[in-house]
Amino acid sequence: MKNLLWLTLLLAFGSCLKNGSPSSRDSVPGPITLVIHGGAGTMKRENMSSEQEQAYREKLTEALNSGFDELEKGGTSTNAVIASIKILEDSPLFNAGKGSVFNSEGTNEMDAAIMDGNTLQAGAVAGITTVKNPITAAYAVMAKSPHVMMIGKGAEKFAEEEGLEIVDPAYFFDSTRYKQWLKAREDKSGQLSTFYDPVIKDLKFGTVGAVALDRFGNISAGTSTGGMTNKKYGRVGDAPIIGAGTYANNASCGVSATGWGEFFIRLTVAHDIATLKQYAGLTMQEAADSVVMKKLPRLGGNGGIIALDRQGHVSMTFCTEGMFRGWIKKKGEGKIFIYKED
Repeated sequence: MKNLLWLTLLLAFGSCLKNGSPSSRDSVPGPITLVIHGGAGTMKRENMSSEQEQAYREKLTEALNSGFDELEKGGTSTNAVIASIKILEDSPLFNAGKGSVFNSEGTNEMDAAIMDGNTLQAGAVAGITTVKNPITAAYAVMAKSPHVMMIGKGAEKFAEEEGLEIVDPAYFFDSTRYKQWLKAREDKSGQLSTFYDPVIKDLKFGTVGAVALDRFGNISAGTSTGGMTNKKYGRVGDAPIIGAGTYANNASCGVSATGWGEFFIRLTVAHDIATLKQYAGLTMQEAADSVVMKKLPRLGGNGGIIALDRQGHVSMTFCTEGMFRGWIKKKGEGKIFIYKED
């Protein structure tokens, strides 16, 4: 009887290890790795000139190299995520920071979030209009305050007090985005023009994000966005919602999402992927596919994610025609992709 009891306990303990214990076989970290995205959408080769495509590839490569340089010199995954996202925020090519779209009142409101998979600390900001790099404001909330999310004027005041770069809202004005907003106002149905991008001449969910694994085996994830064109004042999407558009946990993975935010919030996409990875025993790709390729379309949403686990397994999964994306594990050997067939 005693032997049977011991056998039962051992089997139960083994099951716990298999289903997500940090001390399982998955605890050995992989090589330093960085994966980024610049938004998912209906990217088609025929809709983009070679010059436009080259511009996207060059900026994504710059972001990838900037973040990887942080990892290579021994920096943390959090530093790498911030470095990559700042490059994308400073480019008008992407709907974040400088390239943010206009809301229904003709202004730019930005959201961002970051999470540390080692400590499970997180920081987020929403509806900010004066911080040059929203991802730095999200980090300040995580590192310099007892809070997880701050919004609007309060977040801006906090960012200024912490010495972040503050700019006049006019800095975010971009003529291409402004024309996009004017087109959206004319569309009575609202849906199509909300996601229409005049650069790629098709639909695009504008968001940027990065997930990194550092030499210490720690994962971090971050996301930044300008939201939806012509969105209602005060609207907040999934990007700054921890567990929806951004999530990181060393025991499972890090995730940054891009897509129709309302659906990502309702499905808590990022956390769902992490949960399937940790407790259902799915691989990184299987967990991502289960949510992005099945649950999300079933509800009526679409978009994509980038994800990375502690062993360096990468997923760049999307249920659209394309997604600006890339990954790197070794200096000079980064990979950049745009279309589904890449």
